[in-house]
Amino acid sequence: MTNGARPLLRYAARRMRPLLPTILLVLALASCSERFDTDQQRLCRQAIPALNAPGTPITIERSGTGSRPHVLRMIYLAGPAAGPVRRRSIDCLFAGEGQGLRRGGLIGIASDGQPMTDASFYLLRRFYLEDRAEPPVDPGAALPLWLPELPHAAAYGLQQGLSTLPTAAIYALLACAYALIYGLSGRIILSFGEFAALGATAAVVGAALFVSVAASTPVAGLMAAFVVAILVAALHGFAMGRFVLRPLARARGQAVLIATLGLALALSEYLRLAQGTGLRWLPPVLNEPMPLARAGSFIVTATPLGLGVAAAGFAATLGLVLLIGRSAYGRQWRAVADDSRTAALFGVDPRAVHDRALILACAASGMAGVIVTAVYGGMGFAGGFTLGLKALIGAILGGIGTPAGAALGGLCIALFEVLWSATMPLEQRDIAVYALLAVVLILRPGGFFGDGALTPRPV
Repeated sequence: MTNGARPLLRYAARRMRPLLPTILLVLALASCSERFDTDQQRLCRQAIPALNAPGTPITIERSGTGSRPHVLRMIYLAGPAAGPVRRRSIDCLFAGEGQGLRRGGLIGIASDGQPMTDASFYLLRRFYLEDRAEPPVDPGAALPLWLPELPHAAAYGLQQGLSTLPTAAIYALLACAYALIYGLSGRIILSFGEFAALGATAAVVGAALFVSVAASTPVAGLMAAFVVAILVAALHGFAMGRFVLRPLARARGQAVLIATLGLALALSEYLRLAQGTGLRWLPPVLNEPMPLARAGSFIVTATPLGLGVAAAGFAATLGLVLLIGRSAYGRQWRAVADDSRTAALFGVDPRAVHDRALILACAASGMAGVIVTAVYGGMGFAGGFTLGLKALIGAILGGIGTPAGAALGGLCIALFEVLWSATMPLEQRDIAVYALLAVVLILRPGGFFGDGALTPRPV
């Protein structure tokens, strides 16, 4: 990174950090039209069976805001339809302040106006609500009888596949970003994961600014987040190409690799100074589960948000692949990738082709950051390194010299992760991914869908 870029980063971070709390406060105020999101309502409903005798039928009558801020009150009927029925209430207190990780967490319960003791609430939350082996039943979710019946194995596999769609879109976008640059120069840019983190932060700020100046729907706010994140990432990518990569165009060895690694560290520190060490979260929208199939009492569900952002990510990936395969710029990209000097003799400007590829790659990384923020709520300033590393592994597995092969490699990494998570210990998943990379580099260095070896293509 040049000496002139460092003061610019520090100045931008100092100017941006005081504005973030105000922007995020505006975002929180703008989301007050739906005070309690679907996750909070579902968590409050799941606590109801523990407050009644086992097997008691529960019917939710209504829900609304309680007598205090951040209190969700639900009125429900406890008892059989043909017998004596009691009308009861539950008050769920949530930590609704700020935009940190604990925002929206359940911190207290009152049943029929009587607060639960701290010890009882801890036991309820620790051994009932947070039981991963046997999740609590949601009494407000009726069992749809019209859903198609599947075998248990098929239903479980379908649920795992639907859950991994956003992750697959993220890996495919980032893997395409790596391939767009490596195919031209044979260099690996190690900062695309940080560009995804930059896009995640820009998505939060963009959504906050949009809802503060215009009445909007969740879909419009999400679209604004995509636009702002893509523009911010593309602008920073242009700056990276101008101030970092262009001076090193004729450098030999690992100069570019080291420079982009330093840039990744600088971007991570830039985000830390701008947003602080705490995570910034978007309020969940469009996350009400939709039942799709069933296997006994197990319901296969998907959320509109997860399906929508995954479709957007796959569409963007397909657009990049088609751009390289069927457009005039794609012909220029392939010509420079084969032989930049020969392409220059035919009127193709290799520098302009590389600059456009870098802007496209950074924009794709920023879009991946928006998907992370939309699906998982937020992304920390240091969350891009692991994400970018796994996407790089996917690009190498698929064939890092071609965007289509790299995208397929990203999908393979997502599929491998979901299969491992479903059948093997979760804490060993990352080790298995890195071991898979080692095996592929030994047996087929060019990747599954690329050339057999990491060598320039013959002309």
